[in-house]
Amino acid sequence: MVTNAPAAWGTLASLPVPVAEVGVGQLHSCLHVIGGTSEPKGGEPTSVSAYNMAFDPSTNRWAQRAPLPKAASHVGVTELDGKLYAIGGLSDNVHLGPHREAFVYDPIKDDWAEIAPLPSARGSIAVAAVAGRVHALGGHDSSKVLEMSPPGGPLLRVGIGTVKTHDVYDPARGDWSAGAPLPGPPRDHMGIAVLDGRIHVFGGRVNDYSDMLDRHDVYDPAAQRWTVAAPLPRPRSAGAFVVLDGLIVYAGGECKPGGEPFTANAFDDVTAYDPENGTWLALPPLPGARHAFGGATIGKLAYFAGGSLLCGGGKTTDELLTLSLGTS
Repeated sequence: MVTNAPAAWGTLASLPVPVAEVGVGQLHSCLHVIGGTSEPKGGEPTSVSAYNMAFDPSTNRWAQRAPLPKAASHVGVTELDGKLYAIGGLSDNVHLGPHREAFVYDPIKDDWAEIAPLPSARGSIAVAAVAGRVHALGGHDSSKVLEMSPPGGPLLRVGIGTVKTHDVYDPARGDWSAGAPLPGPPRDHMGIAVLDGRIHVFGGRVNDYSDMLDRHDVYDPAAQRWTVAAPLPRPRSAGAFVVLDGLIVYAGGECKPGGEPFTANAFDDVTAYDPENGTWLALPPLPGARHAFGGATIGKLAYFAGGSLLCGGGKTTDELLTLSLGTS
């Protein structure tokens, strides 16, 4: 990789509560953090929430907006035509209770409306909007349930099962149709970004933290065709991703090789895909390793909210980080 892109990290006002496994999007120059898990210091941990926390960069303040109608974690979030779409999600830990519900948020009314449900229930979907439609790719359907005992922890029930499904929502028609399925293995916890009218899907995992991927696939909605692009420098999943200054930025993720659940073994490195030369560039690392956080770009800054400081979950954070590339 080439390390020639100047960049700087900063921090802003902390989130009202620490969260992870969130959906993040931007509306009218405000950052919205949707749903998620939380392990507040001195409080009871929650596996799902209905948070809709909005951050205004012009005031450096957070405000609670109309809550998500269905509490969930791993919600797919994207913006289209000035509204925020929240697609699917998981209703229980660990990776259990996928659901079909989908909602659209109107910031003027500060209200959610239910839209046609997904054709199949799943969470941890990669969601993006392009050419007037919402694309929901892959995801976790929890078709199997396993039992595991993390070191020093209680017995856990864990949902297993991912899909290659590609559903496309048309707001004008109010319905879903089938798109070209994901190439390669089924997966969830992917990164997703839109550049030049094409959807980039990168990283993710086949079943759990031990099945990480580095693949990078690109979908052309006009041609309804997938192609392959340069893979991530290292396999990973559950990082945060934005488009900033014409680059796809992917930050953090889980788990480093040999990592065990609930250990400090998340990634702190940051990489950016340059579509002009088809390579990934190394950027300065995160201030601290994390996964299960989300990002969005407003103006010349990328904002990254929340996250888990451990591989596999736990120890959520209330940090709000900013990234400037300094390229314009």
